[in-house]
Amino acid sequence: MDYDVVVIGGGASGMMAAGRAGERGKRVLLLEKNDRLGAKLKITGGGRCNITNAENDKQLFLAHYGKAKPFLFSAFSQFGVNDTFSFFESRGLPLITQAHNRVFPKTERATDVSRVLENYLKSSEVEIRTKVNVERLETSEGKINAVVVDRKRILASSFILATGGKSHPETGSTGDGFSWLKNMGHTVKDPTPTIVPLAVQDEWVKKLTGMSLFSVGIKFFVRGQKRISLKGDILCTHFGLSGPLILNSAKDVSGLLHEGVVTALIDMYPQEDIGSLDKRIANVFDMNKNKTLKNIWNEIAPRGTGYALLPFLGDFGSDTKIHSITKEQRRKIVDLLKGSSVTITGLMGYDRAVVADGGLSLQEVDTRTMRSKKYANLYVTGDLLDVGRPSGGYSLQLCWTTGYVSGDNA
Repeated sequence: MDYDVVVIGGGASGMMAAGRAGERGKRVLLLEKNDRLGAKLKITGGGRCNITNAENDKQLFLAHYGKAKPFLFSAFSQFGVNDTFSFFESRGLPLITQAHNRVFPKTERATDVSRVLENYLKSSEVEIRTKVNVERLETSEGKINAVVVDRKRILASSFILATGGKSHPETGSTGDGFSWLKNMGHTVKDPTPTIVPLAVQDEWVKKLTGMSLFSVGIKFFVRGQKRISLKGDILCTHFGLSGPLILNSAKDVSGLLHEGVVTALIDMYPQEDIGSLDKRIANVFDMNKNKTLKNIWNEIAPRGTGYALLPFLGDFGSDTKIHSITKEQRRKIVDLLKGSSVTITGLMGYDRAVVADGGLSLQEVDTRTMRSKKYANLYVTGDLLDVGRPSGGYSLQLCWTTGYVSGDNA
């Protein structure tokens, strides 16, 4: 045999798998179609890299994977959240836990995460080939015989498929692994972008591009009926809405879009009812009677939103003196802050998706080892598996876990 283990895909799970197999003394070859490793990893979390989630209760952590939960206990017992902390921190990359238990490198640079993994590959003596075109896997009698690369056969005892899903295809995640698995007779659920931003038609949102609205509420409606109500952080973008709250609600919103026009109301102050917000604004007005509305806007509304929201006030505007604003007009401001309206036009596609659901059925994987039940020497990792999960570190933790377990068993 040419190699003990061939890993196809140099992303998060592929690098972890190759590094672990090499650490065990195996002769390992890592194949990557791009000219560099970790292309998608380097852009995750806006370049900050949400490594994992600091939920130490395994039951609660695995609950975020929905139907996949019972399949993942064994794998997470072998390499879980605490192991991820130990892995990176023992290699000189301190981690920090932020809001909602999201864990980032203390440097907040995804490139540092990739660097740690590349050093892991080097210390494990993994052979790396980039810019390679994997054409197909050769199979016979329930085994993989070889991988064909640029018309040449590469032999190995075991093969680990870590090509990733379909999100961010510009990084090389074009779904090749799904096609190979289907051709080998595996059951593969077609992926759909689910952890993904929402497109809206409203210009006021787009005017706030790059602005985060913290601890806001959002309610989604279909034909005037409230269907979803959530609280959290929202990021305004040039195409619509993003941020953790939006990404994690996209799958449910997708279902609403099949029923009719979906609208939403954003509540800038969900912790205050209309009466208390009106009273707070009245107090600010009393202390600033001779100022204009635009000059005190940041005291009554999220900083920097005046440019986008003030035009909605219609019959009075940014240059109106506070002392001339009537009680009815003040209530109009309150209503705007408690329910800024947007119309959802759709979900963004694979190019914007954090995760695309779908993949290889877990019924066809021995998740204690990540080995295929159809091919005795094939192991499958990460986004190739049909495991739904929210944003917040759960996707990368799945990569670390399944990568390590496959590399430990191949």
